[in-house]
Amino acid sequence: MNTFRWALEAGRFVVTGEVGPPKGTDVRQMQDTLDLLIPAVDALNVTENQSAVMRMGSLAVSHEVVLRGGEPICQVAGRDRNRLALQNDLLSAHFLGIRNVLCLTGDHPLLGDHKAAKPVYDFDSVNLVQCVKNLNAGRDWAGNELQGATDFFVGAVVAPDADPLEPQFMKFQKKVEVGADFFQTQAVYDMEAFARFMERVRSLVDGGRVKVLAGLVVLGSVGMARYMNDRVSGIRVPPAVLSEMEDAGKEGARAKGMDICARQIRFCLDNRVCDGVHIMAPGRESLIPDILALAGIGGPSLALGAEAPDDCERRDAAKGSR
Repeated sequence: MNTFRWALEAGRFVVTGEVGPPKGTDVRQMQDTLDLLIPAVDALNVTENQSAVMRMGSLAVSHEVVLRGGEPICQVAGRDRNRLALQNDLLSAHFLGIRNVLCLTGDHPLLGDHKAAKPVYDFDSVNLVQCVKNLNAGRDWAGNELQGATDFFVGAVVAPDADPLEPQFMKFQKKVEVGADFFQTQAVYDMEAFARFMERVRSLVDGGRVKVLAGLVVLGSVGMARYMNDRVSGIRVPPAVLSEMEDAGKEGARAKGMDICARQIRFCLDNRVCDGVHIMAPGRESLIPDILALAGIGGPSLALGAEAPDDCERRDAAKGSR
């Protein structure tokens, strides 16, 4: 059973985390991070050459998440591979037990550590979503029938703080139309503005079929907040949050960043603004369980009136025996 998909479709408020593969073959620290986060979240995103920096592949690490009893969300980017290789990897991912994918266009190589690399961009994120839905329907991109269809839960991204914002709504709607099942947003800090964004998004989510998770990046310092404002497109840290980080000082910055993130989680949950949160703490993933505890969430899938998977299976088995 895909427990992440089940939790969203059952109406639970879900929590996802994120792990970056190592830049090399030493996986010990990554494995420790997986063991810490898998019990704490509903699913783990595995990044794919994030920021165009070469690392171990998302496919291999997503399989490691499966082996360790977790639910991976395998990121797939159109930047590095053509449609043949992308479909090859998707079929391989399904064979390895991966059932969630996040479709990305991918940052340009000029932003990363291999600036001479040639980008492919045979597919953008919309094409990728459509491609995965075709595989789920038993066909490849060229229309050829597969010997066995995939069963992926298909994710995409949206940037609520982009300026201008209208192109984001247009692309969001395109992704919904071609079959996206869930969205994870880029980092949001102004929660009132995010709530207004979600009011409009709710009219585009296909009657509630499509789920949206708020992306929350844990701040580690006021310098980090300023850098995100100045250098990271589509992310805006409001003055009030900047002031909080400044007032906390160097010694209190870590605790203040955790507190802000916990407060954001509670805002989303208490106001039913969205369907869950995606927490990102690059290099500080060990903070995520403590942040969830601060937010009053003791484990994955805080129930919102839904039966547990085992209960559903027992109920279905009982029906079958009548």
